[in-house]
Amino acid sequence: MPDRQFRTCHVIDRLGDSMQIGYMRVSKADESQSTDLQRDALRAVGVATRRLYEDRASGRLDARPGLDAALKALRRGDTLIVWKLDRLGRDLRHLINVVHDLSTRSIGFKVLTGHGASIDTTTSAGKLVFGIFASLAEFERDLISERTKAGLA
Repeated sequence: MPDRQFRTCHVIDRLGDSMQIGYMRVSKADESQSTDLQRDALRAVGVATRRLYEDRASGRLDARPGLDAALKALRRGDTLIVWKLDRLGRDLRHLINVVHDLSTRSIGFKVLTGHGASIDTTTSAGKLVFGIFASLAEFERDLISERTKAGLA
């Protein structure tokens, strides 16, 4: 029987019924910033190149077609992975809304590095950490509202 050699390699990016989707963002569209570091980190944890989505725009902008496409591609059991939490967005309310939406769709969320690196909503501890962040954000909104009302009185 002749030896069989496989000359091609196929990357499996959907194991069972789950897939990893990576999202990258740089703030400037003028090519002065690169997504190479983010891309390398996402690839290192197993995100397939064809499952990487990218934007070149401020995190404060609502119109981010790369993020919209990534969110649309996610299905139940999948995980959205970002290099740092601030790559998903700088506005805490937006971050909380996105992660809450992912959670209601049974989609995980992971942050690879930075201050949000302990966030992995596919684990109980990660859900706890994100819940604490969300509670602190709600507390901050309530304080701002109280201060505003007191200032108007």
